[in-house]
Amino acid sequence: MQRQVALHGAGNFSFTEITDMQHPNLTRSVGEAPVRPPRAISPTARAWFFLTPSMLFLAVLIAASLLVLRMSVGTKGAEWTGFSLASYAQLLEPYYLKSLLLTLRLALISAVIAVVLAIPVAYTMSRLQSPLVRRIFLAAVLLPLLVNLLLQSYGWLVILGPAGMLNKALLGLGLIKRPIMMLYNQNGVLMGLVQTAFPLAVLPIASAMRGVSRSFEEAAATLGASRLQVFRQVVLPMSMPGIITGATLVFAYNASSFVVPLLLGGRRVPMLAVMVHDQIAPLMNWPAASAAGVVLIVTTLIIMTLSEYLSGRRRRMLEASQ
Repeated sequence: MQRQVALHGAGNFSFTEITDMQHPNLTRSVGEAPVRPPRAISPTARAWFFLTPSMLFLAVLIAASLLVLRMSVGTKGAEWTGFSLASYAQLLEPYYLKSLLLTLRLALISAVIAVVLAIPVAYTMSRLQSPLVRRIFLAAVLLPLLVNLLLQSYGWLVILGPAGMLNKALLGLGLIKRPIMMLYNQNGVLMGLVQTAFPLAVLPIASAMRGVSRSFEEAAATLGASRLQVFRQVVLPMSMPGIITGATLVFAYNASSFVVPLLLGGRRVPMLAVMVHDQIAPLMNWPAASAAGVVLIVTTLIIMTLSEYLSGRRRRMLEASQ
C-alpha cells in the first residue's frame, strides 16, 4: 500500500526515474565499472623506498672496499692483473709493526682520556634544566665538528709551537726557563686527537646519562649515599653502555686520523694513516697502501665488535637487574 501511494504521489516523475530511485543498480550502464579506492602502499615497500638512498650509498662504499681489497693483493704496476701477498708480508717488518702498534696505542689512550674528560661534561648536560643553557652546552661541544680539521690542527701549531701561546704563558709565569718542545712528538699528537674527537665521546655518554632516572639517585641519597657515591655506584654503572660506545667511536675515529698526526707529529709520529699517504704520494705503491688500509680496517672492526659485545652484555645485565 505504501508503495502504491508513493507511486501515485510521484505523478510528475517518469517510470524510469522512479525505477532509478528504487533500484539504482538496475539502471547502471553495462560498461561502467565500480569505483575502487586507490591501493595503499604497504609499510614494507614504503620502508624499502626510504632506505634506497642509504642502500645505494652503502653499496658504493662496499664496492670501494672490495676494490681496495683487490688492489692489496696485486703488484706494483699490475694492481688489477697481478696477484701477490708481498704487501701483507711487508707489514710484518718491524717498521710497519711499530707503526700499527703506535696507531692502536695512541687511539686507545686518546679514547680513554676523551671519555674521562667527557663524563663530567656529559653529566652536566644531562642534568641541565634550562633548554637555552643545554643548547649552549651542545653548541660548545659540537664546535670541533663544525670547524675544519685542518684549521684546528693549525691552531694547535700556534698554541704548542716553541714561540706559541702556551710556551709564552709558561715563560711569563716563570714556570719554565726555556720553551718546551710540544710539537712533532706523541704528546702533541695525543692532545690534537683528544680535542678533535671529544664530541664523539660526550654525545653518547650524555644520552646514556639522560636515560638514568633521577629516582635512582634520590633512592641512593635517601639510603645515606653521598653525591660521589651516587655518581660512582649508580650513575656510572647504568651509563656504561654509552661510555663504551663513546670510547669505541673515539678509538675508530683516531685510528684512521691523518691530518692531526701529519701536522702535529710530522714524520716523527708515523701513524698508519700517514704511512698509507707516504706509500701513495711519493712512492705510488698502491698495493702496499691498500694492504695497510685493509689491516687497519680489519683491526678496527675487530675491536669495535668486541666493544659492541661488551656494551650489549652490559645493557642486558642492566635490563635484567631492573
